[in-house]
Amino acid sequence: MEKKKLKGAGPGAGPAMDLGCCVVEAIVAVDERGQMVLPKELREKAGIKAGDKLAVTSWKKDGEVCCITLMKAGNLGGMVRTMLGPVMKDII
Repeated sequence: MEKKKLKGAGPGAGPAMDLGCCVVEAIVAVDERGQMVLPKELREKAGIKAGDKLAVTSWKKDGEVCCITLMKAGNLGGMVRTMLGPVMKDII
């Protein structure tokens, strides 16, 4: 398990958690307007620039949202084709 301090996470954030398929990169706070800031280091690492569009996806467990993820909106088409391509091939 990777152990590194979370940057931009504030006091007491603790080490990053390596979950195998993903890593907790940062902990961000939501302000009173519902906004949050992605740390600069993470934006640079992900190639996210001002004006980029991000798709917000969620996973539910027992009827409640348990996980929220961000993905560059431009990557959605490729992901859908990869997942549905084999299924569509059998239908057509």
